[in-house]
Amino acid sequence: MSDLKPTLERLYSLAPRGARLDLARLEAACARRGHPERAFQVVHVGGTNGKGTVAAFTASMAQAGGKAVGLYTSPHLQRFAERIQVGGAPIPDEALVPLLTSILDAEPELTFFEVATLAAFEHFRDRGVELAVLEVGLGGRFDATNVVPPPRVAAITRISFDHMAELGDSLEKIAVEKAGIIKQGSRVVLGRLHPDARRVMEARIAEVSAELVELGSAEPYPGAQLAYPRMAMFGSNLAVATTIARELGLSPEEIAQGIEAASWPGRNELLHRSGQELTLLDCAHNPDGAVALSHVIDSSLLSAVGSRRDVALVFGALRRKSWRAMLARLEHTAAHLVFTRAPAADAVDPAEMVAHQGGIAVPDLAEALARARSIVGPRGLVVVTGSALLVGAARAVLLGLEADPPIAL
Repeated sequence: MSDLKPTLERLYSLAPRGARLDLARLEAACARRGHPERAFQVVHVGGTNGKGTVAAFTASMAQAGGKAVGLYTSPHLQRFAERIQVGGAPIPDEALVPLLTSILDAEPELTFFEVATLAAFEHFRDRGVELAVLEVGLGGRFDATNVVPPPRVAAITRISFDHMAELGDSLEKIAVEKAGIIKQGSRVVLGRLHPDARRVMEARIAEVSAELVELGSAEPYPGAQLAYPRMAMFGSNLAVATTIARELGLSPEEIAQGIEAASWPGRNELLHRSGQELTLLDCAHNPDGAVALSHVIDSSLLSAVGSRRDVALVFGALRRKSWRAMLARLEHTAAHLVFTRAPAADAVDPAEMVAHQGGIAVPDLAEALARARSIVGPRGLVVVTGSALLVGAARAVLLGLEADPPIAL
């Protein structure tokens, strides 16, 4: 741990470079370092929302099927090492520090995300990973993860409006960027897409001679009785993951085992404290994610706590996000609104959110969580959302976890 902090500080110093959507730098770095991105088969998962969930479920299912599996996701909630996992375990600090240092020393032109991606590729190669499940960071066509050869399976979960400055101001333009991960020879799984986005995907599939796979059921087999209490919350995302798993040749039993063993913190995650206090953590960070979260609350949780009078929303967002639209989609889910500050320089001021929506402002996160709990009592529901950075920080507070600095990359 003593070496990790300065190493991460050095890595985080690259953040001002932002996301430079260009594959040339990382392609050249991969070539210089022996092409680690070619050492394994790939499941490549893109989309606006749900791609991390699909990636986590897919990796768990493949692992249940006996494969040596790597999982690369972003951002992290508590520890940077969560981004790079093999066999369900984050990369250990004693491997992470020299790996990051080697890349930072040798490849000074790379961005934060490019360094992290290259580190994942090299760790997967060095650990003998057979199948790497990669979550796209931003877009797809020019995302750092897209330096890999044609994936065995490419999946697109959902497409909605987010990162419009980088990806475009229409669903068609955004879909073009997302479709860039579809390559010749790949099998392609599409979630439930808007017709405009689906047309773009089908055109890309035809253009590169990929093969579209029909979206199957979320259940491993008809009438499956799974020991996974939140299965219904993941809806079409789980259907995408199980369809991918079938394309990988996994049996219904292996798929079921993978679902039951899956862990994806901070995404529709229910925490119980003191035997009855219920807190829902969800990294909904755009309007589409807010809609999905409202459906979860309405369909699965209201009956457990009573009514909306027993629900308090703890919300914090980044200014570059459509936070007003998010609140419009969440305003009827909770009777009590507690606005706090997300742990980022461009966080929206809680007082500004109160002026827009009503509710109360409690800038300190720990105090906001305590205030929300006091409002609804031990039997009520506290929902924390608005930013992945906020959810990660809240989870650390609630569970007493150690945390590396958050970063929205």
